Amino acid sequence: MKKLLTLVVIILSISYPFVVYFGLQRIEGKWLIPFVFSILALRWCASGESSERNVILITLLVMGCVIMFAGQQLGLKFYPVMMNLSFFVLFAGSLFTATPIVEKFARLKEPELPNKAVVYTRKVTVAWSIFFVFNGSIACFTALFSKDEVWMLYNGLVAYVLMGILGISEWLIRQHVIKA
Repeated sequence: MKKLLTLVVIILSISYPFVVYFGLQRIEGKWLIPFVFSILALRWCASGESSERNVILITLLVMGCVIMFAGQQLGLKFYPVMMNLSFFVLFAGSLFTATPIVEKFARLKEPELPNKAVVYTRKVTVAWSIFFVFNGSIACFTALFSKDEVWMLYNGLVAYVLMGILGISEWLIRQHVIKA
């Protein structure tokens, strides 16, 4: 059930910029706000860790404040900003624990990681943290200063392409590190 919820959250999150863009062309933002809260509620249900649930609550509070003080349209456009901030908090925050998040993922496949791999996973965690700051900053810029079409294009396509490039690059580097 948890895997199904996670899949639904991923699909809804990927479709989010398109739903908001086309929705705002036809209806008032207040009718789209439940969509955001539904995604966050599903993320809450799919989440098992208290740290992730705390991030979801903070996201909900910040988005609620943005909606209340800056308007519904900007609040809706801030969801990608908050997701990047959330992932940054999870990844960067894990660097201050005994096991960074990428190491946890690696240990699911290989429980006994050599020291070299542990060091590598820490570097990958740093790289993803930097990516989320970069991506979140651009998402914020597009929400505040760009036309809706630019916001949708960046947050609905370009951001995912960049994420894919980073993921594929990391995988290729990892293959080289494993061979060495």
